[in-house]
Amino acid sequence: MSNILEIKNLNVSYGGIKAVKDISFSVPQGEIVTLIGANGAGKSSTLRSIVNLVKPESGSIVFNGEEIQGLPIDQIVSKGITLVPEGRRVFSDLTVEENLKIGAYLRKDSLDDDMNWVYELFPRLKERSWQLAGTLSGGEQQMLAIGRALMSRPKLIMMDEPSLGLAPIVVQDVFKIIREINRQGVTILLIEQNANMALKTANKGYVMETGSITLTGTGAELLANDEVKAAYLGKANPESQKK
Repeated sequence: MSNILEIKNLNVSYGGIKAVKDISFSVPQGEIVTLIGANGAGKSSTLRSIVNLVKPESGSIVFNGEEIQGLPIDQIVSKGITLVPEGRRVFSDLTVEENLKIGAYLRKDSLDDDMNWVYELFPRLKERSWQLAGTLSGGEQQMLAIGRALMSRPKLIMMDEPSLGLAPIVVQDVFKIIREINRQGVTILLIEQNANMALKTANKGYVMETGSITLTGTGAELLANDEVKAAYLGKANPESQKK
């Protein structure tokens, strides 16, 4: 399977602080890949550098076989990458439908099919299409943020902490939608502090610690890894606890 995204030797700094340290990883076409790690591990900086919200110090970012590092954000979006940012960041004073249309701002064709697709994925958004986004619940705003990103017809959608601040039952709904979006052909790169849900959902995972990738494997392999269990899942090998 070919890789839709390849990151090689990426370095990102803020002033004198190195947030991302020479990391390399790939995202296979059609899969869900997750980056897990504690706050400050460099996960968000990695995603932000891919869409040029943060300028990398060095390294290579290749999307669909093309180097995209340094391209303007609108060109990166037009090539097929979108980012659902942490904190949702919907336009509170605009309606649900107006928010969705903003996600398609680069498109010149009809939006009807994609609007219907988003409403099929998120029936609650259809029910509230003329409601102001700022009056939606946290879960509905997260659905809106994902739907807005889908309106650009991305090949790769990157999500930064989609379950943050949501009730457990809503988190289940969000992850069902993530799996469904992927089933319909969209590749997903996911940052998520709910490591258990992320690794159960992902085909492949990477663990980041203080700017570096320290572990990699399938979602199942990382779920079974004792280091991951102890650090991110609140579990440890009972035999190791006896020592």
